[in-house]
Amino acid sequence: MRRVSEATKREVYRRYGVKTHSTGQYEVDHLIPLELGGSNSIRNLFPEAALPRPGFHEKDRLENRLHRKVCAGQMSLASAQRRFKRNWLLAYRREFGPVLLPD
Repeated sequence: MRRVSEATKREVYRRYGVKTHSTGQYEVDHLIPLELGGSNSIRNLFPEAALPRPGFHEKDRLENRLHRKVCAGQMSLASAQRRFKRNWLLAYRREFGPVLLPD
């Protein structure tokens, strides 16, 4: 369940040194996604920026892709979790290629 309290979110921002931000600039995200066995533990949370891309919108896309692969038996759960732990940006580029920015 994605319920992370506002107090926990504030603590995540504090721990990462984010003093102020505008709506939509960040979201408190899970290092290991919930759908891949992650938790709402503060150790699994971090402030994920929308920009520069890839940002939290693209990470959501990767979460969905790897979740489908795990459920289809095309990838182990442990492998999917490692991709997020080690470097989700590299995993994103491997799955989707580089992010193309609009002109």
